[in-house]
Amino acid sequence: MAEADYLARRGQIETYFDRTAVQAWARLTSTAPVSGIRATVRAGRDQMRRLLLSWLPTDLGGKRVLDAGCGTGALAVEAARRGAQVVAIDLSPTLVQLARERMPHDLGQGRIEFLSGDMLDPALGVFDHVIGMDSLIHYHRADVVRTLAGLAERTRTSILFTFAPSTPLLAAMIAVGRLFPRGDRAPFIEPVRENTLRGLIAEAPLLRNWRAARSERVSFGFYTSQSMELLRP
Repeated sequence: MAEADYLARRGQIETYFDRTAVQAWARLTSTAPVSGIRATVRAGRDQMRRLLLSWLPTDLGGKRVLDAGCGTGALAVEAARRGAQVVAIDLSPTLVQLARERMPHDLGQGRIEFLSGDMLDPALGVFDHVIGMDSLIHYHRADVVRTLAGLAERTRTSILFTFAPSTPLLAAMIAVGRLFPRGDRAPFIEPVRENTLRGLIAEAPLLRNWRAARSERVSFGFYTSQSMELLRP
């Protein structure tokens, strides 16, 4: 049942970002003017992306990096500019194509391969670092931990990801979102307390060689997300 629930939610996410919200997402991740609410989401995402990148080495020359849930590719571009060989993957073929079109030519020694598909595909190979920015927030906590365990099997050094922190403000925003017509809704965000998530990670057999390290929240207007760093000792 858990696997079926995971696949069903993954299908909802793919449909939403590839069809329902693709135009809005393309605009949000550009420099085009947006509404006040979306401007805060854009600013919050920019802040979170800078935070995650600050947890990576400044020199990524010769390192393989997986951008898991790359969207339109902004994080992948910054990692490549540090010299990384980036595999950037997303469920939405439409967003991946937009990322290819936006990819700048000045990547230096870095490279990006944009793909549409599953971040857990073993064919992607082994990576030094994995980043999943806001790509796990729609999954139940148990599926988040299973996904992290699957990524850990192919990661040498660090996994950086974000989750939706359980806060009264976020709960209120989720409640408001449920009032929108079903066809316009994003897949529901699944909040979780940091201590709960750390406990689940510590108990996961496939993550026994990893430790949860830094964590930091970004809250900006209508954007609230929390980063966490997993390290292989």
